[in-house]
Amino acid sequence: MYTKKSQWERPEAPADPGEVRCSHLLVKHAESRRPSSWREENITRSKEEAMELLKGYRKQIVANDASFADLAAKYSDCSSAKRGGDLGMFGRGQMQAPFEEEAFKLKVGQLSRPVETDSGVHIILRTA
Repeated sequence: MYTKKSQWERPEAPADPGEVRCSHLLVKHAESRRPSSWREENITRSKEEAMELLKGYRKQIVANDASFADLAAKYSDCSSAKRGGDLGMFGRGQMQAPFEEEAFKLKVGQLSRPVETDSGVHIILRTA
């Protein structure tokens, strides 16, 4: 019978929490998989413009000029905006690969660098 070894018996493997909880702020662009949102019916901005907007939001959060939840509620192109960007708990295989990879690397309370997916560009805040 196979029993899973404890983390202490295989220290070379990082602990995998199985599930994480994150919030995100998504900025879509013209090349996004679905270039429309609750904010704009037809998104025409370039990927570069989307990235600049996102970097600006990230700077405001890092400088404590605005809260992540407030910016996500106002500016995120995801329907999670109404929850301040909260995506709830999710496990592996539920999100697009670049998003998932970054989300599982973050420590609780840590904010990601910009992440590109087919949906657009995101910043991710790990909350649990």
